[in-house]
Amino acid sequence: MKEKNSRRLFLKRTSLTTAALSTAPFLLASPKNEQLVLTRNYNKLEFSVNDQINIALIGTGIQGIYDTQAALKVDGVKIVAACDLYTGRLARAKELWGKDIFVTRDYREILNRKDIDAVIIATPDHWHQTITVAALKADKHVYCEKPIVQNFNEGQEIIEAQKSSGKICQVGSQGMASLGNEKAKKLYEDGAIGDIVMLDMYNDRYSAEGAWQYPIPPDASKETVDFDTFLGNTPKTPFNPTRFFRWRNYQDYGTGVAGDLFVHAFSTLNYVISSHGPNRALATGGLRYWNDGRDVPDVSITLYDYPKTETHAPFNAAFRINFIAGSGGGGGFKLIGTEGEMEIGQNSVTLNRSKLSLEPSGYSLVSFTEEMQQQIKNEYAAKNLESRNSSLSTGTTTWQAPREYKGAHYDHFNNFFTSIRNNGKVIQDPEFGLRAAGAALLANESFAQKQPVNWNPTEMKLL
Repeated sequence: MKEKNSRRLFLKRTSLTTAALSTAPFLLASPKNEQLVLTRNYNKLEFSVNDQINIALIGTGIQGIYDTQAALKVDGVKIVAACDLYTGRLARAKELWGKDIFVTRDYREILNRKDIDAVIIATPDHWHQTITVAALKADKHVYCEKPIVQNFNEGQEIIEAQKSSGKICQVGSQGMASLGNEKAKKLYEDGAIGDIVMLDMYNDRYSAEGAWQYPIPPDASKETVDFDTFLGNTPKTPFNPTRFFRWRNYQDYGTGVAGDLFVHAFSTLNYVISSHGPNRALATGGLRYWNDGRDVPDVSITLYDYPKTETHAPFNAAFRINFIAGSGGGGGFKLIGTEGEMEIGQNSVTLNRSKLSLEPSGYSLVSFTEEMQQQIKNEYAAKNLESRNSSLSTGTTTWQAPREYKGAHYDHFNNFFTSIRNNGKVIQDPEFGLRAAGAALLANESFAQKQPVNWNPTEMKLL
């Protein structure tokens, strides 16, 4: 297995002759903290009116607005239409992007327009598959928010629609094209952490907004909200503005913490280690605090098994979410290996390599006579288990994006629009997106069944 040679490869690449080009130049120095800068060059392009990409937003909620704001920072992109089921958000669209843009409560009117090249789909999860397939069949390029599906059986139709249409379809885990991910992938492939042993991901929140208790506008009514269309194929229920504006809290419309948060982590993890994902999950958790009518947990812990592949050793991953973290909140994403660990963020990567102690210390020698202790020490010293190279290859380095970095969200959209113009490949196509979503949704499946569940990450099927 090629990971077994990772330590030798990584040390070789950090020899004196290649120190200037090394992925981790600190290895030739004594252990210390070092700060390095991540860089990315952008080409300044100018496009005529006839060469711009016209986009429309379907789902003008929180994420839809942030998506569109990021998209419009890319050269040659213009928004011409917006869709939402709440009239107040259509007014907000005109407020943000001009009174002349076309607005509607029917997404089909968006897809029928010939002046629209691409759509951003930022609806509740239960509408992702339907609108994505319809948009691709209408010859629109698609940027669909994660998770690309609400249920396991929805993904293949999207994959087929994308292939048949020949259009670009990007899944919206907005950190995927980040400088942090790019650097982490290079470090991992260079053997910086050796064989991966586990992944530790957590997200702690401590606010009502962080727990999805979003504000409900005072004018919400049957007249201002098309609630029947919102329900779609879900069970019929009387008008309820809480379900509409806080849809993430309900299994009928969302995918819980797994679909909202786990899926980002799986996207990054699978990208960095070139993996199709886990094959087993075991979840637990519960509704501990936010008893506001929701039917999804606010505390979730899931353990995943990753099988051995050509790109990684078998390892375990721990994902946990806490919406009532009295510590005040925070998060982390850490790959831990046999040679070191990486903490990965969109704007930074911190690599820490420590010396593995292979010789006995006073703790384990205390039961032997002084003479025997010395004999044991001599025997270990003769084996030369702790070489000078292993001592030099320790330390901590952080790669940080500069202040002027345009950000991961920009980069993800830049990848999308560049692929449209060049008929290229996006970093997160429907197959990649389904593998990330499928892995995340295993948490919901295991929690509901109260037992482990199995998944084929290559064929993207629940077993």
